[in-house]
Amino acid sequence: MRLELRNSLDSLNRGKTILYPTDTVWGIGCDATDIDAVSKVYSIKNRQESKSVIILVSSIHMLKKHVSVSKQVLAFLNTTVKPTTVIYKNPKGIAKNIIGTDNTVAIRIVQDDFCRKLIKKLGRPIVSTSANVSGDVTPSSFDKIQKSILEGVDYVVNLHRIKVNTEPSSIIKIENDGSIHIIRN
Repeated sequence: MRLELRNSLDSLNRGKTILYPTDTVWGIGCDATDIDAVSKVYSIKNRQESKSVIILVSSIHMLKKHVSVSKQVLAFLNTTVKPTTVIYKNPKGIAKNIIGTDNTVAIRIVQDDFCRKLIKKLGRPIVSTSANVSGDVTPSSFDKIQKSILEGVDYVVNLHRIKVNTEPSSIIKIENDGSIHIIRN
């Protein structure tokens, strides 16, 4: 794993894209603070920049650097075991082309060991969007990833290639009154 961490970190620090396993499905990623790298991810997916992508952080501490986190959300995150993405308002310190038109961003505290270590070493969040062309089926394993995706990224992580995962993260949104709205369970 050390070699993969070093190669991935080098790619991210140079504004490059990576294809990597996450705690849910294989993802296309980049430094979430690099507007040009984020544009490249959208290009690889053939996706409009107006459609948001998920950001991964390594910890609650990193999460709090980019969004305001209520006590209700902290309690929810501390009790859930399934990977959960939360849609937050008013993000800061990330690439503008990740932020939704309603000034929101989707962030997940990653559970995967490789991802957590990579993000912690980078010191910044990374983009995580499913490894498929926009509108196509999300691949459940590495061998189902389309050739155009494999050839479009700058670096492909050589870990967990036989793992099968069909479960995307749960998605919740924090409403104006502070209540939690489940979008995908």
